[in-house]
Amino acid sequence: MKILMRADTHVSFHLPDDVPAAKCTFSQVLAAFSVSLGSLVVGFSSAYTSPALVSMTDRNITSFEVTPQTASWVGGLMPLAGLAGGICGGPLIEYLGRRNTILAIAVPFIISWLLIACAINVAMVLAGRALAGFCVGIASLSLPVYLGETIQPEVRGTLGLLPTAFGNIGILLCFVAGTYMDWSMLAFLGGALPVPFLILMFVIPETPRWYVSRNREERARKALVWLRGKEADVEPELKGLLRSQADDERQARQNQLMELLKRNNLKPLSISLGLMFFQQFSGINAVIFYTVQIFKDAGSTIDGNICTIIVGIVNFAATFIGIVLIDRLGRKILLYISAVAMTITLFVLGGFFYCKASEMDVSNVGWLPLASFVVYVLGFSLGFGPIPWLMMGEILPAKIRGSAASVATAFNWTCTFIVTKTFPDMIESIGGHGAFWLFGVVCVIALFFVIVYVPETQGKTLEDIERKMMGRVRRMSSVANIKPLSFNM
Repeated sequence: MKILMRADTHVSFHLPDDVPAAKCTFSQVLAAFSVSLGSLVVGFSSAYTSPALVSMTDRNITSFEVTPQTASWVGGLMPLAGLAGGICGGPLIEYLGRRNTILAIAVPFIISWLLIACAINVAMVLAGRALAGFCVGIASLSLPVYLGETIQPEVRGTLGLLPTAFGNIGILLCFVAGTYMDWSMLAFLGGALPVPFLILMFVIPETPRWYVSRNREERARKALVWLRGKEADVEPELKGLLRSQADDERQARQNQLMELLKRNNLKPLSISLGLMFFQQFSGINAVIFYTVQIFKDAGSTIDGNICTIIVGIVNFAATFIGIVLIDRLGRKILLYISAVAMTITLFVLGGFFYCKASEMDVSNVGWLPLASFVVYVLGFSLGFGPIPWLMMGEILPAKIRGSAASVATAFNWTCTFIVTKTFPDMIESIGGHGAFWLFGVVCVIALFFVIVYVPETQGKTLEDIERKMMGRVRRMSSVANIKPLSFNM
């Protein structure tokens, strides 16, 4: 292991042996930690319906009726609102700044949870989920952009997966707390989570790249000094940012939509959209949103809430395995492993539900749903969970990064909504076995998509990646890339 130290902070950071040594300052870690707390809130929001719907649909606990159709909207409304947030997030981070946009969503996040916690009817729950989803949509774009523009490229594989880790902590926290709390108390806990995130966001600066885009060179210099340390020479990096900005300004300004549709830009955008599609249609959010219910339907011999907590722990632990492996094996190998693991487990899970639907005795394999879920979540968290977000920042050209990332994020939330909203209907029409087999077929197609279309970006500079993707090289700062957000999933 390489040990990275700054004498003035006395803090050491460990990276895999084959990651180049870099001066990873405490300030960068603080920035990554602060942003990742937002990812924790996102993870908690995504997992909320899994434990909450069980008590919410119980008339002995809830004073108002929540029908199965309404419950599907409680689960599906958040990603639908996330789509709107993703669309709005692109312009907001350009005009307000990355940090100000993140600050702007913290208070609405708290309000959304209070609406749910104090709900006296279904409308209040749906309003809270819609507001939370809108904030999640903005967060899923603005948090990774901030992180990408502040972390040095040498540590992007390590610190870049920190939001994924915190997102999975949020999921695990929700699963564990949901075992002991009803839907209202769980929402109160959700309302407390954005508070430390809000406080820490006041501590960290705006990104140097955004300052440069607003011709605030001195502010950009101060931000770089804060991030890189007082002893660091930030002038070369600042000059690189200025050159990159000048390059963009020299080029004729065109309609952003027309810019996105250029042939050279369509290739990286389509790869990013493809990865987002397969990420969601692998069925992960159906699993996360309805985990408790799935285990109940499976008739598992292990308590559903315990199964859910185990799945959450595996999801959390897998992120750290990914941190170790991503700079060793590369992106494509992890995507291969991810697709194969999910395919096998989804077909096995489908087989279990088919046997149960056929009234075969499955009591002697009651452990099988949990084992399949564990391997499935492990496979997803190693590859198709974080890597589509990581590669979105690596392969999208700097000139269209804001608008293209907004399109990719909105598309991701559209897919999330379709999967989560239709999953209960899918189970009703083709059965649990049919739903899982369908997701398995999608994972098979995903494997071939990665083999044929997805480039390997491990160890490559952004200039090398752009040369391969577009046949040209532009000068641009290596820190201007978007990092993964987690969770999601």
